[in-house]
This record gives sequence, C-alpha cells and structure tokens, in this order.
Amino acid sequence: MFARATFRVSQRAGQAFRRYYSSEAAAPKGSGLKTLALGVGAVGVAAGLYEYVFAPGVAEPKERPKVFTGGDQGWIDLKLSEIETINHNTKRFRFELPDKEAVSGLHIASAILTKYKPPTADKPIIRPYTPISDEDQPGYLDLIVKRYPNGPMSEHLHSMNVGQRLDFKGPIPKYPWEPNKHKHIALIAGGTGITPMYQLIRAIFKNPDDKTKVTLVFGNISEEDILLKKELQEIENTYPQRFRAFYVLDNPPKEWTGGKGYITKELLKTVLPEPKEENIKIFVCGPPGMYKAISGTKASPKDQGELSGILKELGYSKDQVYKF
Repeated sequence: MFARATFRVSQRAGQAFRRYYSSEAAAPKGSGLKTLALGVGAVGVAAGLYEYVFAPGVAEPKERPKVFTGGDQGWIDLKLSEIETINHNTKRFRFELPDKEAVSGLHIASAILTKYKPPTADKPIIRPYTPISDEDQPGYLDLIVKRYPNGPMSEHLHSMNVGQRLDFKGPIPKYPWEPNKHKHIALIAGGTGITPMYQLIRAIFKNPDDKTKVTLVFGNISEEDILLKKELQEIENTYPQRFRAFYVLDNPPKEWTGGKGYITKELLKTVLPEPKEENIKIFVCGPPGMYKAISGTKASPKDQGELSGILKELGYSKDQVYKF
C-alpha cells in the first residue's frame, strides 16, 4: 500500500478510457468457470449460501454449513495450512475451516476479524481483513496480508508457521450487495485495498444474472505490488465490455505502458461514470492518504463521514460514494 496521497496519470490513459466508454456494450462472453454461485446476496448475516456445481446437463444445488454466523458467536481458531509468498512484503495465508464441507459464512460485502494477544501485551490485537477466497469455497479461507513495519497483526501473521492457529470472528457486514443493485460501479483502490473490491468483482462476474458494469482504478508503488492481477486480467478478458481495469504505478519500470504516478481529477473525470448518471456507485479503499485525497476519511467504522476530496470536486454526492 502506498503512502502518497494521489497518483499522476498520463493523458494517453485517459484517452484510452474515453474510447472504451464511448463504445457500444456487447453481451458478455461465458466465464468458463465450472463452479458458479447463484443468489449470493448480502441482505443480512444470515443469508443462505448455496453452491451450484454445473456438470454437462446436470445442476445440483448443495446447501453447506457456515462456520461464521455473526451475532453472539464467539471467536473460532483456525489452523494455518499454507503460506505463499506474493512479493517482498506480501503473503497469502490459507486457514482451514473446522469442517471441510463447510463454507466461511461471509457474504457480499463483508469482512472478518482476526485476533492475537502478544505474550507481553495487556490487550489483544484485533484487525479486520477481507478474504480473497470465494465465499462458496468449502474447507478454507485465504487472506492476502502486506507486512507493515510496526504493524502488530501483519508482523504476527508474517511470523506464523504452517500448523499454528489464529482466532477469527465474523462476518462483519460492509456494503450489502445484490445483483444489479447499480447499473455501473467504479472501484478506486490502493495496495491491499483491492481485497474488498475483488470480493465485489468476483460476486458480480460469477453470477450470469448480474449485468453490472465495473470500472477499476488500481494504484500501487511498483509492478510487483499489483495484487490479484492475474485474476483481474482473466475477468477483463472474459467480459471486455463490462469490466475495465486500469493500473497506475508510482515507480513504474521503463517498459511500463500504463498509468504513471498519481490518480488525478482529470483521470477520474474521464473514466468514472458521470455524477448525473442514474444508479451509480463509487467505492474507495486504500491507505489514509488516498482516502483524504479522493473521498475524505470515514468518521468511524459505522460512520462514512462527509464526502470531500476529488470526488466532491467532481460533483458526486455523499450517497454515491462508499468508503470501505
């Protein structure tokens, strides 16, 4: 996650997006995924999760038990079963669910809390994360965590070994999503702020009934910091008329042809749906400096605070913006 407040971007990038949005939308291609989840909404924590496994000529729904049910449910400790190094400061952590046939119980959009008590501390450390694994995936959940200097939870996770355990609790409701809730959504992400955005993207494009158009602007320090790029490119290649991702790098390599530097008002004015358009939503998630420049910060986890920054200057209303 980068520390600068805004990103610069090239004029060429804005022109490319303008050409894209002036084109006529075409019907989406098939996703090619073998497993699709239908009817996964975020109406409430208790919403049922059903897995639909499609075989040639056969469609069998299977209801699975949920590990995290919210409410008064206490903490549940999960075993770390796999660690994958993503780059110099980011790893993917896979935690086993107690029941291999169960799903996490998270919904769109929601997060999960992690808890760890250092031996010398009086109080435990509690931090929220958005898993990147599918909500309908049985048996495990995956977290992508970037290690921050003096970040107590991220440093603890990066010090963990396979077989150790960590406490979890959830789900923590965020933005309630249902198919076609908005005609067009725009996602402005920085660093690991991509995880709740990816949760939304994945839910939209695995549901053949959801026709929402999605624009992603994703900023990072360097090319190796672009998380989930392979997954995002696969979705973009499958749905080129409905999903467009644009990557902006603070320190790009010489051969980089994408956006360079900071996100500016000019870029967002070009690529985002206009404020006057009906039924749109802008989502923002990133480091504090990015929030301040783009949308203003949240007053608290339950209070979105006032809208400010570039989005307010462009004419968007508070109701059109959601800060993760």
